[in-house]
Amino acid sequence: MQRLRNSWALTKASWAVLMADKELLLFPAVSFFASLIVLATFMVPMILSGMVDQLTSVPYLGTLVMFLFYVVLYTVTIFCNAAIVGAAHIRLKGGDPTIRDGFRIAFEHLGSVLSYAVISATVGMVLQSISERSGALGRIVISLLGAGWGIVTFLVVPVLVIEGVGPVEAIKRSFSLLKTTWGEQIAGNLGMGFVFGLVYGAVILLGTLLLVLAIASSSVALIITAASLMGLSLVMVGLIQGTMQGIYTTAVYQYATTGNAGEFFDPEMVKHAFKQK
Repeated sequence: MQRLRNSWALTKASWAVLMADKELLLFPAVSFFASLIVLATFMVPMILSGMVDQLTSVPYLGTLVMFLFYVVLYTVTIFCNAAIVGAAHIRLKGGDPTIRDGFRIAFEHLGSVLSYAVISATVGMVLQSISERSGALGRIVISLLGAGWGIVTFLVVPVLVIEGVGPVEAIKRSFSLLKTTWGEQIAGNLGMGFVFGLVYGAVILLGTLLLVLAIASSSVALIITAASLMGLSLVMVGLIQGTMQGIYTTAVYQYATTGNAGEFFDPEMVKHAFKQK
């Protein structure tokens, strides 16, 4: 019950920051649409040129293309996360950030963002390759390693943006902050995911009900409207979740380094979102 209360409190505090700076939603929106463009940029030319068949016949070509795809995709995602963190950090320090501030800060660290994207893509490719060659038990172990990587790199983006260090140093710093401040076992950082899981479930349930009713009416217009509303609602929930997660990550970093997460966050609440070893 304490974990659920912490999760709800964290979500409300992140929501309060978002309500103070609603324009922060633009960053995950840019990330979403830019990711679609990246996907289309890689897939459409390959499909039209018939290159898809060559990816499996030419040694290492598929691996190289997939690696490049991951690097570009990670760069887009990390860049937009850096913009969220930069803007959120200004807000948590009592400032009033703008969209320009977020993008300016992200561009200032573009080199580190790209380098970290390469590292993330490499780790992802290695784990995926090992998982494909492993049995059921091996895939479970790889999944645990992937989760461990997520824990170690939890604060990498705030460290990159706020401290201005390189990606390797940022990974070390992220691990150090988590380990020395809260121990090694994260207990509450999935709380926001749990809350949004419920929201996603409610949206899907309601959307499905509306879609069934629209199908029963045999109205093409109603069917398209119901499907569009459900799709747009899911995208909007995803944008809100991404923004709030970035805000929370920034607050955790600020608390870990200064002992104060900002006016929107109760320090004890942030501290107890992590379970001591």
